[in-house]
Amino acid sequence: MRIAVIGAAGNVGSRVVAEALRRGHEVTALTPAHLDAADPEAVSRVVAGHDLGVGVTRPLPGQEDTALDVTRALLDAHAAAGVRFVMVGGAGSLRVPDAPDRLVADDRRWVPAEIADLARSGADQLDACRAHPDADWTYVTPSALMEPGLRTGSYRVGHDDLLVDGSGRSYVSMEDMAVAVVDEIEQPAHRRTRFTVATA
Repeated sequence: MRIAVIGAAGNVGSRVVAEALRRGHEVTALTPAHLDAADPEAVSRVVAGHDLGVGVTRPLPGQEDTALDVTRALLDAHAAAGVRFVMVGGAGSLRVPDAPDRLVADDRRWVPAEIADLARSGADQLDACRAHPDADWTYVTPSALMEPGLRTGSYRVGHDDLLVDGSGRSYVSMEDMAVAVVDEIEQPAHRRTRFTVATA
């Protein structure tokens, strides 16, 4: 498959690129030096002819309000190009298991106050996906804690609730996050919906 990865220089984006290449896919790795992700016409031109685009963008501190505009631009661009789109978002949009009326972004047990705005942007991104009339999207969210780690190739899948293990930990390695993203690319199971993953 031909896959465009927008945000390829980041922690997760670089791992998605590596995982896709490992499996023999053709990857176009795009960074801010190559492309303004907030420009839908530019993105549409670049992703045209690909089988799928992956958005792994993250706003800079203090610019959390740009996440929604970038997400909308990416959705518009992929819809215009007729290309499927997988967005890697944040765990802040998930529900807290023991308080289902509360988002992870609003629960200080999971998200420190200093990154709450960033976490809330994930909920805005998901809302933008759900509201888009034309894009063929999938929204993938990690666990509360995502760090560099082992590529086990094994993970649990959930939907709208944060995945927590028996010890109260919510964790996925960046490597297993990339595995889950490329698995979804190869075997679509969550079109126009969201799923979340945790290392098994």
